[in-house]
Amino acid sequence: MDLASLETPVPVVDLDIVEANLKRMQDYCDAHGLALRPHIKTHKIPALARRQLELGARGITCQKLGEAEVMADAGLDDILISYPLVGEPKAERLAALARRAKMRVSIDNPLALETVARAARHGHEIGVLVEFDSGNGRTGVTSIDGVVELARAIRATEGVRFDGLMNYPVSARSGEILRDLLPRLKAEGLEPPVISGGGTPNAFRTHEMAPVTELRVGTYIYNDRMTVGAGHARWEDCALTLHVTVISRPRPDLAIIDAGSKVFAADIMPGGPGEGHGYFPAYPGAKLHKMSEEHGMVDLSACERKPQLGERLRVVPNHVCPVSNLADRVAFARGEAFQGFTDVAARGRSQ
Repeated sequence: MDLASLETPVPVVDLDIVEANLKRMQDYCDAHGLALRPHIKTHKIPALARRQLELGARGITCQKLGEAEVMADAGLDDILISYPLVGEPKAERLAALARRAKMRVSIDNPLALETVARAARHGHEIGVLVEFDSGNGRTGVTSIDGVVELARAIRATEGVRFDGLMNYPVSARSGEILRDLLPRLKAEGLEPPVISGGGTPNAFRTHEMAPVTELRVGTYIYNDRMTVGAGHARWEDCALTLHVTVISRPRPDLAIIDAGSKVFAADIMPGGPGEGHGYFPAYPGAKLHKMSEEHGMVDLSACERKPQLGERLRVVPNHVCPVSNLADRVAFARGEAFQGFTDVAARGRSQ
């Protein structure tokens, strides 16, 4: 088989671009003394996680227990879950993971700490990172006093270990908070062994923004329209493209492709929905302006040259992570040479 013979829609991953992206990030981390702990939420494929480790990553990051279970099944044994876990069922699953992998979990509240402590009662110590919020408005302790109080509680809890701090995304504000926070923790005898920062768009500026010791990045392995727009990557650094086919041309300025929201997800660019849901390298003026579940409506009014009925197109998605999660498998390629299909083993693991 070759790429042109694959049925569409199909996500295609160029392994040569993947390799270049991985080496670029690993080289940056090595040059600045950062431990790289890649987030597998972007690719969800154990073979790619193993390659990240082979190139020098210290371990992996997962967002949910289900992802971590898939990775542990594949033999990966140093895992951070960068998400608060709450409740007895989560504690039981975390305990099972801790029997076969070195586990760390981030928390921002006492109930999440209690969940980790319940898991640790089964006999395996679990590391804990306290997440602090630097303005993202998502998870994270929102005050320095709150971080210190939670770190004290971790130290006083049997079976868990205070492993440090976590923040997403790392930013100049992260650095400001750490300048005030670190002396407070040192005075308490709670100097953090790890300061973990995350986020691909500003990854190569991490060393300038905050004194982090570990970098969690996911999107960098594939890149996407958002990372290109943020200046992190070039179009030629985008390893995953969606191959689609023009199935209808109802008007001269409109093409219908065989992929909609079940393939592209619904992420929009920072400029808003008017920018469309993907980038067409061969037709830069085209805009995927509207989708139903199985149809993509492409506005061609800004294209001097227009795609023909039956033509195969390649599209760089706005945000690649949910695209991975929508696909049971991806096609691996090297340039135009098809290498085979690979299951996206951790897709759909939302628990």
